[in-house]
Amino acid sequence: MRILGVDPGLTRCGVGVVDVGADRRARFVHAGVIRTPADAPLAERLLAVSHGIRALIVEFAPEAVAVERVFAQHNVRTVMGTAQVSGVVALVAGRAGLPVAFHTPSEVKAAVTGSGRAGKEQVTAMVTRVLSLGVAPRPADAADALALAVCHCWRAPMIARMAEAEARAAEVAKHHRARLAAARKAAR
Repeated sequence: MRILGVDPGLTRCGVGVVDVGADRRARFVHAGVIRTPADAPLAERLLAVSHGIRALIVEFAPEAVAVERVFAQHNVRTVMGTAQVSGVVALVAGRAGLPVAFHTPSEVKAAVTGSGRAGKEQVTAMVTRVLSLGVAPRPADAADALALAVCHCWRAPMIARMAEAEARAAEVAKHHRARLAAARKAAR
């Protein structure tokens, strides 16, 4: 499974591509940052991010895209930019026919380090270790994007099993309701 992880940001959008085999071992493919100038108009910056994401999808052919879920920060302007970039990434992935998963920072930290409260240094250290990299990925945005990709690779099978179980449970419930309705009708 190949995943494109995206740590959304308007000035620096971290990107990382990871392969994970059936043995759940993660392998580094690519990491980088899509940068946009802070003084450029918003539309141009979002367009640059969309072109960068589209180019990565074409070059690396991921099977899914994992994006960090936007969470409330004190700086509303930062949150807005992050949310806008997340939307652009989801749109580009959707146009490419790719599923998009959003993971919270604590989900990513827990998946990669075992603790949802891990610091950035711990996440970077574990990403470096998990991917058998000689040096830590830089900048931090790229390391975070790799962590998102690893998190998704490791969580995706569980998420799929849960969705299958929920679908089966819904089917059983539907069948049960139909039997109850038939029994009520017959009792009248």
